[in-house]
Amino acid sequence: MSDSINQGVDIQLRILQTLLSLITNFPAVHGELLGEVQSRIAVVSSTAAATLRQLVMFVVDKVVDEDKRDDLPRSDFSKTTLPNGSTKALGPSAKDAFSVFEDLCLLANSEKPTFLKLETLRKTFALELIESVLTNYHELFRKHEELLLLLQHHLCPLLLKALSDRPSFPLTLRSTRVVFLLLKQFSSELNTEAEVFLMLLIKIVGADMEAATPAQSSESFHLGHGARPQWMRVLAMEIMRGLCSDAELMRNVWARYDAEESGSKVFTSLITALKRLITEKPAVLGVSSQMLGVGVPSHSSSSDGAAGYGLDVGGVAGMVANAASATMSNVVGMMGPEAGLSLQGSVMKLQCIDQLDKADSPPIPEPYVYLLGVQCLVSLCEGFAAFVGPLFNSLVVQRPRNAGEPVVRAPPALDLSSLPPDDPATKQLQLVHDMVENGWPALLAALSFVVSTNLSDDLFVDVLASYQAMTNVSGMLGLVTPRDAFFTSLAKFAIPSRVVSSLDTYVEPPTPRTPGILSDNLGLTSPAQAPTLSERNMACLKVFVASSLFLAGSLGESWFNILEALQNADYVLTTKGAKAQGKRNTIGPGTGVTAINRSVSAGNVPVGGQPGNSSPQQQSARHPLLIDLDVDSLQHSIQRLFDASKNMDDRAFHDFIASLCKLSAVMVGMQSEDSDSAIELKLVDELPTSPSLSLPVDPAHRRRVSGIHLARTLRSGDFGITKLGGVAKLNIHRLIYRDPEVAWDIITTHLLSVIKHTLAPTTIRIQAGRILDDILTVVPRNLSTTGELQPKVQRRVLDVLAQQVILDTYAGNNATTVELRRMGLETLHQILQASGHTIVVGWETIFEMLGSVCKPASSLIDPSSSPSDLGVASRKPPPLGYVTEKSYTSLVKIAFQSLTLVCDSLSQLSPEHLRLCITTLGQFGRQADTNIALTAAESLLWGVSDSIQAKRKDAEKEPEFSSLWMFLLLEILGLCTDGRPEVRMGAIQTLFRTLQLYGATLSSDTWEECIWKVTFPLLDSISSSLRHSSSPSAEGAESAVDPQWDESKILALQSIGSIFNDFLTSKIMHLESFQQAWEIFVGHISSSWLNDVRNISPPALRCLDKAVNALATTDPALIDKTLDALEVVWQACDIMGQAVLDSRTVSMSYRPFTQESLVTLVDVIRSIRSVGRSLRNVEWPLERLTRLMAILKGVLTYSDSPDFRPDVDALSPVQSVVVEAIDSIDLSTTGAPSLVLRDLSEHATLPFLAGFDVPNSLTHGGIPKDSHAPKQDRGSQKRVTYIGLSKKTMPQLVDLFLRFKDQATVYNDGTVEAIFSAYSIPIKLKYECPAPSKFGKDLPLWKTATTSFLRIVKECGTQIQQLGDQILESRVESIWRQIVDTFRGGILADCSAAEAFPLDIQETEESFDLALVASLEIDVVPHLGDSRVPDYIIAQLARVLQQGSRIRETDDYRPPSPISPGNKLPEPSFEFDKFGALGEYGSNEVGRFQPRERFSYWCFDLLVLICSDTTKDQVTSRRRVATVALPSLLNRCKSTLVSFVADESLRGNLPFSRAREEELLYVLRKMLGLRLWPGTLWAALSDSPSEYSSEQPSIDTTLKASELIADAVKRSTKAHLFHFYPVLCEIVAIPRKTPTAWSAVSALQRPNGPSRSMSVSEVKGAVSWSSVTSGGQDEGKAVELDARSLVKECLKEIGQEMGVGR
Repeated sequence: MSDSINQGVDIQLRILQTLLSLITNFPAVHGELLGEVQSRIAVVSSTAAATLRQLVMFVVDKVVDEDKRDDLPRSDFSKTTLPNGSTKALGPSAKDAFSVFEDLCLLANSEKPTFLKLETLRKTFALELIESVLTNYHELFRKHEELLLLLQHHLCPLLLKALSDRPSFPLTLRSTRVVFLLLKQFSSELNTEAEVFLMLLIKIVGADMEAATPAQSSESFHLGHGARPQWMRVLAMEIMRGLCSDAELMRNVWARYDAEESGSKVFTSLITALKRLITEKPAVLGVSSQMLGVGVPSHSSSSDGAAGYGLDVGGVAGMVANAASATMSNVVGMMGPEAGLSLQGSVMKLQCIDQLDKADSPPIPEPYVYLLGVQCLVSLCEGFAAFVGPLFNSLVVQRPRNAGEPVVRAPPALDLSSLPPDDPATKQLQLVHDMVENGWPALLAALSFVVSTNLSDDLFVDVLASYQAMTNVSGMLGLVTPRDAFFTSLAKFAIPSRVVSSLDTYVEPPTPRTPGILSDNLGLTSPAQAPTLSERNMACLKVFVASSLFLAGSLGESWFNILEALQNADYVLTTKGAKAQGKRNTIGPGTGVTAINRSVSAGNVPVGGQPGNSSPQQQSARHPLLIDLDVDSLQHSIQRLFDASKNMDDRAFHDFIASLCKLSAVMVGMQSEDSDSAIELKLVDELPTSPSLSLPVDPAHRRRVSGIHLARTLRSGDFGITKLGGVAKLNIHRLIYRDPEVAWDIITTHLLSVIKHTLAPTTIRIQAGRILDDILTVVPRNLSTTGELQPKVQRRVLDVLAQQVILDTYAGNNATTVELRRMGLETLHQILQASGHTIVVGWETIFEMLGSVCKPASSLIDPSSSPSDLGVASRKPPPLGYVTEKSYTSLVKIAFQSLTLVCDSLSQLSPEHLRLCITTLGQFGRQADTNIALTAAESLLWGVSDSIQAKRKDAEKEPEFSSLWMFLLLEILGLCTDGRPEVRMGAIQTLFRTLQLYGATLSSDTWEECIWKVTFPLLDSISSSLRHSSSPSAEGAESAVDPQWDESKILALQSIGSIFNDFLTSKIMHLESFQQAWEIFVGHISSSWLNDVRNISPPALRCLDKAVNALATTDPALIDKTLDALEVVWQACDIMGQAVLDSRTVSMSYRPFTQESLVTLVDVIRSIRSVGRSLRNVEWPLERLTRLMAILKGVLTYSDSPDFRPDVDALSPVQSVVVEAIDSIDLSTTGAPSLVLRDLSEHATLPFLAGFDVPNSLTHGGIPKDSHAPKQDRGSQKRVTYIGLSKKTMPQLVDLFLRFKDQATVYNDGTVEAIFSAYSIPIKLKYECPAPSKFGKDLPLWKTATTSFLRIVKECGTQIQQLGDQILESRVESIWRQIVDTFRGGILADCSAAEAFPLDIQETEESFDLALVASLEIDVVPHLGDSRVPDYIIAQLARVLQQGSRIRETDDYRPPSPISPGNKLPEPSFEFDKFGALGEYGSNEVGRFQPRERFSYWCFDLLVLICSDTTKDQVTSRRRVATVALPSLLNRCKSTLVSFVADESLRGNLPFSRAREEELLYVLRKMLGLRLWPGTLWAALSDSPSEYSSEQPSIDTTLKASELIADAVKRSTKAHLFHFYPVLCEIVAIPRKTPTAWSAVSALQRPNGPSRSMSVSEVKGAVSWSSVTSGGQDEGKAVELDARSLVKECLKEIGQEMGVGR
């Protein structure tokens, strides 16, 4: 090669190629030969340089091969002197490499080489060769000490000198590159040298280069003198960028130079230099308009800007961040349109350090050096994160877990002290920890400045990612201060204070603004666009939230600041500005600029990352940090942060909740109405201050802390409270299963503090109540029903809820308080509805809550409507008042729903809880809502009674349940006198239904209490209330009476009656106090019947009636007690009966008794008798029966009742029960029949003697509203008739008489007379009797009376005769006198009313009266002859028949009424009128004929029959009757005959009426046929007719003939013809034709021919009216009779009797 130097270039190139092949193929070339080869290759510059480079690399590469060989002989090694003076045996290849590299260093330093045969070599080329060797064989250098010594002793001084001498771009460039390799690969081996190089580079970076110019690059200068050129600073920064990207190198730098106190602090100096570099020219970087927000004014003072970026972190970090922020604010107005930093406009196409082909430095953009600084910062931060992140993940998140240990999703910070100290990872982590701990202020200051400058999107993303990395690394390593500083700085950029403050003053324009107005807006007025966050603000917020989420498990007390920032973000995102902006995925035109528009030249690089100037590829591939930057996405990410709370451990969750509550407390305090005072909200946490948070009073300070104007948040509630509710729900199991100190106490205490804070806004208090209620509702649902935890959690829930429901007095009395209580009660209802069956503790708290809404009874009951002692006293202090009655009602309704649910789970309650339940129900029973009170009193308390009974199974607990039972009854008793009738009635029903259903299970002691503490007090209280409300007024009239009180007492009495009926004999009678209790009970009933309003009286006595009937089943052992009880009842009835009797004679001191009251009185009396007889089967003594009948009569005839019932067609109720009572009397008792018959006789006369019209005052004014009187009768006059009673009684009298007709007592004591007297009244009245029915066709009363009378008369005569002397003579006379008087009334009754009847009915009526005549003939006349019957009675009967037989009455004759005083018949006279001048009787008047002609003939026939000797039985008796009756017959015949004769003489030829003619003929015919008993007329005319009726004294023959004849004639059977002889002669002597008439002749005596005259025998055989009508005789044949002929026949009979013509 040496020989070819002078050859041509081609030859040299060929030689070089061949040489390279030879050397590479013959590795044995070493030493001098090798050096010779290499020394010759510099002939052809470029090719030779390349060949030299390959040869050098080949030499070094052979060392690698040599190191791999183990069989290298020792002889090949040669000793070599090293740079430090030592020697070392080196192999051939190693020796070659050592020599070559040493010469390269010498050549680079312009020294003569020792191995290579070169004179010179360009320094740049030598440095390039050195760089190539170091780049490719740095590992080899580390293995060979000799090579490292070369680096240390030759290369490093060379490089230091090159960098210190006058800057030459090519040499400095290559030196810098080699320095980078040394620092990169040999920093550990060249510790000191690396330190020197680093410090040199840091000085170059930090030097002030403002005075330097490009011309100065060729000038020489010494280190420390003059300014270095800009390109040198750029080269240094490019090296720094490479070094900073090596995280491990940076850690090693820290470990070597900064870890020790005495170290040179290389890393710290580097960070400081970078910070100074970046911040030295803010005008070059500009300020990002987006970082200020959207829609905010661009002009503001520097003080505002500084305040806006003030970081509340303290110490160096705060100063650094504040300084950076202040600097940024001060240069806002200084930047130009080209200011900014971007990869497109600020970077070199080829970095400066790679431009090896340049002899001079290339043009360098001014921002390029700052871009390098930013990239260094980014690399450092990313290096920290890239190292710490995986270790943190492996050590904390993915560490091995024990069995059952949960997955760590929100891990705590690394605790380096807990890691193995010898572990390399631990050491490395400690290095990073120290690096961050010392370097964070500068890093934060630099990053906070850079992020606010006008960066492109990709740079902004890098810086923001660095922010996130530093925040996360600080948090992972547990560096609280730097972590909080980065968080705070991020928060300021995420939510600029200007946006918040601008929202306070922003007013939405009323009309849309035009584009012209918008373009003219220079920021002097309010911005047209609503203030909100820009995209970069949102990106910062996104990073802020992401870092918070990542570090959620380790933030501790720092959560407060984070949550405050999130609150501000939520405020900005949810107000009208954000809503107007809507979703934004890119930065649109105008959205990221302020009101001052900046134009960008078309040729300039885009500034500020405006996507409008970026390429489509950039728009489509945006960084993840710049997507999803819309309101919804951010809010979703914020929400995910709160959702992540469920992944925290308990301690972290505690800190999170405590901070959230603290934030809420601060905000609530700020919004309180009383802003001039410090407000304390209780917080149970471990915050650094105290358990209670005292808020500052300075409003400005509050504004700075929160950043939110107060008036805004009032609209939507408190952020902290809202989030607290969501977090609590997510962590509901933590609230349940963790210690309450973890979260429960903090959450509930804070919410309760807000609820009770009266000065807090209403919306916030309501919000807190709603959140608290949601928590309290969900917790029980998620609670397991087993274990010891259940009661503890239930107790916690109920205790907290109670504080809401039962707000303290200071909570105020307003609508908000009421609403909060209502919400609490609704929550309680939901808890009970969902989990009531699982509640095991806290019932007392539940009842306390429910009872707290109730008003005390004193505020609900009108004292004027009830006595002062009504109800049971409230057992609790009165609750809070109420704003309105409506609010009170709503609370009561809600609480009552819960109480209803409680009552569905009564089986779970203990006795003590049941007692509380009863008390609470009692309180609700006294509330104003009637439906609630009624349900509580009637339904729920009944359910409690069931529950108590279901639990009464353990005998040992019986006393406890008995006490509880009585407590229940007393509580119900308190409601029994409630002022509302519905409640009152319901309580009474429940009370007695309870007693009735479970009375059989009660002990005697309990029954004692029931009687004395429940039953009697109830009657007392109701009676007192009733009489108080119905007390008479001063005028004596009753005041308005509440009828519902009457119903209450009625119900009480009915219920008590049922109780006594069911339990009297089984329970009550066995009580020691029974006698006393019974007397009081009966006294209550009697008093109620006498004194209460009358609709109460019947139920009162029915109650007593039930009790009396219950006595019938008493045990034999208790008979004496029973009889005593019956005696007590009878005495009460006697008193009540006397009150009825006295009402007829004494002015009424009681209210009029109703018919129903009287009915019940009789019913009780009947029950007394029935029970008494069932026990002893003995009728009452006559004295008591007499009293009974008197009472019954008084009841029957009571005339003051307001509710009479119709009694015509049927018996009224009173009459029915009286009749039944009388029927029940045992008539076998002596005197009883007479007693009953007499009273019944009086009853029969009541229609005629006691009937009355009911006064209108009774039918209208006095009748109770609830009277049962028919409506149709109220408007018309009512009458009490007793007709129905009489219709029933008259036949009954017959039956009873027939039963006891053979007892002389009924005759001797006047009973029979009373019966006849009773019948006589309707018989006498006849057609004047009242109608027997209204709607039916009953027999007239007089017919019923007549029929009954005749039935008794039929038996009476026979019985009197049979009993004989057993009946007193005076009683016989009285009886017959009454009988005759009754017949007189029937025969002589006024029948003129019958003339209006149809003829057939008249005939029927007349035929009915024939029974009277028949009975006289058959049943009376045969017995009237008894010697004990006086003559006047017989004579009276004869005169009755005489009067009844009259056909005609003259005008001056007016028959007296049967019941008028003139009714008395004249005294019997046996003086017959002497026939004088007939003319004085004459008259031509027709006279008034009787309406019933046939009946008159029947009476005449009977009178004739009585006087005749036709009937041959009982001759003596009949003869006596005939004797006494004969004068009446003679007078009757005389009146007919004499009046005819007298009238005929006056009338002349004037004919008589048919009736008179027939009467005359009929009388004559009867006279002709009559045959008297012998001596009858003589006896009748004697002084003692009865004495001589059967036997007369003999004829005194000494008398004169005429007297003798007369005496004999009187004894004749035809003496009556002799008596009428004169008048007969007058009739015969009448010159005119005498009357004729047709008469029926018996078929046996019909004449054989048509002769019109009859013989005497035919006349005698003429048929009488009585015979024909009675059916005893056929009519035969009619014949004509002539009066003269008949008289002639009579005269003939007289002659025959006198023997004339014999």
